[in-house]
Amino acid sequence: MDLLDTTAEAEFREVVRAFINEHGHKGKRADGDNEEEALNRHELKAWRAALVERGWVAPAWPKEYGGAGLTIKQQFVLNQELAEHGLSNVGGLGASYFGPTLLVHGTEEQKQELLPGILSGEVMWAQGWSEPGSGSDLASLQTRATRDGDEYVINGQKIWTSGAQFADRMYLLTRTDPDAPKHRGISLLMLNMRQQGVSVRPLTTMDNRQPFNEVFFEDVRVPVSDRIGEENRGWYVGMTLTDFERSDIGSNVAVRHTLASALERAKTASEEQVRGRESGSWRHAFTERWIEGEVSFLFAFLNVSIQDSKMVPNYEASMAKLFLSELNQRVSLINHRLLGLYGMVWDGARDDAANGTYARAHLGSVSSTIAGGSSEIQRNIIATRGLGLPRG
Repeated sequence: MDLLDTTAEAEFREVVRAFINEHGHKGKRADGDNEEEALNRHELKAWRAALVERGWVAPAWPKEYGGAGLTIKQQFVLNQELAEHGLSNVGGLGASYFGPTLLVHGTEEQKQELLPGILSGEVMWAQGWSEPGSGSDLASLQTRATRDGDEYVINGQKIWTSGAQFADRMYLLTRTDPDAPKHRGISLLMLNMRQQGVSVRPLTTMDNRQPFNEVFFEDVRVPVSDRIGEENRGWYVGMTLTDFERSDIGSNVAVRHTLASALERAKTASEEQVRGRESGSWRHAFTERWIEGEVSFLFAFLNVSIQDSKMVPNYEASMAKLFLSELNQRVSLINHRLLGLYGMVWDGARDDAANGTYARAHLGSVSSTIAGGSSEIQRNIIATRGLGLPRG
């Protein structure tokens, strides 16, 4: 694992920075629960057009599929610089997770049909993974897809589906063989979210947002041609996608920025505004979080190095996800405590600059050790696949 840029990567980093200087103002995000809210439509269209022209919505995709044909390390540099400047790559789940999985497991016809819509932004995707009774133990899912000639008929429910209220299509795991062992009777299908029989109900989280939904399927028909991979082998396709999901640099950069912002507040605000900073225990804890932020960054480098070697991160991705999600909670707590009692105020705090920010962040961090696979599941993956320990 080489932490330094090669000459070519350093040159590319300068190209990215020049691009950001020219176009970055179009992609600056405000607070919002999704891309459509964070950027107005005109700015979003202009920012996407600038990225599409460069092939940077999906930079490591082959050029024949609309990407830039960049190396994994170059893609890492691009995403790192965008995150450092507070910019969003507008590809969403389609470009980050589903598209790379489609390139590995999809047919040529599926690639030609689906990838252009991801790049252009004409098609937004949601992920149908968890169910009310199948979260951490995802392989126990019960949403059923029954074969009926050239179609599947889907009945069941998904939950915690990020952005489903805005999505045009969903990729989801369904049970196609109820008699097979739970990991072997699952298929990955794609469906139109606008068709009859699909119902979406937003869920309000404790920090008063609606990023997630529950989705119901009642006799929803999907062509067999909209299956990714072999029938009953969808679990393994889905795990490829999950490994891409757990390999992320943007979140690591966000931790750095959050800590840097808190440090600046601790140094410049009055004692009344940041009562926690005088505590020796708070200072020691903050120092620990800062060091852990650097460790988290190294996990990201590890995963990109694995991808750069033409492999898909497995337990290494779980290590990164586990460490980062638990670090997010520790960071939110230390920042929350910086303000003392003001850290609990939701609205109307005397310090307007921190008007509920830390309280919302603290509440929002609760789900980080559950979403994308709970910490318990990540530890099991690390134990069995990484350390070779027997299953309990």
